[in-house]
Amino acid sequence: MTEGRTPADGSAQLNTGVAHNARVWNYWIGGKDNYAVDQQVGEQVAGMFPVIRDIARADREFLGRAVRFLAEEHGVRQFLDIGTGLPTGDNTHEIAQRVAPDARIVYVDNDPIVLAHARALLTGTPHGRTDYIDADVHDPQAILERASGTLDFTQPVAVMMLGILNFVLDDDKARDIATRVMAAVPSGSFLVLTHPTTDDEVGGAGQVPAMEFWNKNATPPITARTGAEIMTFFEGLELLEPGLVSCSVWRAGSDSPVVVPQYGAVAVKP
Repeated sequence: MTEGRTPADGSAQLNTGVAHNARVWNYWIGGKDNYAVDQQVGEQVAGMFPVIRDIARADREFLGRAVRFLAEEHGVRQFLDIGTGLPTGDNTHEIAQRVAPDARIVYVDNDPIVLAHARALLTGTPHGRTDYIDADVHDPQAILERASGTLDFTQPVAVMMLGILNFVLDDDKARDIATRVMAAVPSGSFLVLTHPTTDDEVGGAGQVPAMEFWNKNATPPITARTGAEIMTFFEGLELLEPGLVSCSVWRAGSDSPVVVPQYGAVAVKP
């Protein structure tokens, strides 16, 4: 097994006095890596928008289905997971290497509590490799340069951006990040993305007051977008079936999941 961690200068400092997304998300899915302030804000948001726990679980389940789908049906052996969050059961490398023991995975996050748990993300198969990069999504060039130490960018890569571009508030900047990352990977690569939406048909209107509360009481600030706005992150790519849908129903098979206002999609670079 090969493993490593690539820290960056100027890493974010741990602040346990303000709720942080990675820790609150961990609380919503039943994890233990959170503090009282995260639990308090998490409960307040859940009281305003009860479906948030369904969203958190659906997003995690989408990750599992997408990674298995790409590893099994498309032969993907490289994954760049940007905005990793705290490790839980069935992380990206565990799912991918269960299908393909030689799969390589690079995790990217800049939350210090994620860094503290990075060792849990770096256990893999003897034939594969995992790495953790302490870096910010706002600096895609740094991510790409440092990920190249583990990933071969001449071969297809699945770029995972689950619930991360919603923390890039400027629409043009968010599109630029997605475009720059996908420009660096070859034909046959994939973009796997989830993003909260305001679209009424999936119950998105209820997110607005909850996000306003979040932005006043927690960090980092967040935004939701319409389906049309989220589609712009896939420009130049080809969406795979069933397209951009609630992440809870994406390739969910015969299950009848609760539809959540969090879109998910997988697209391939021609």
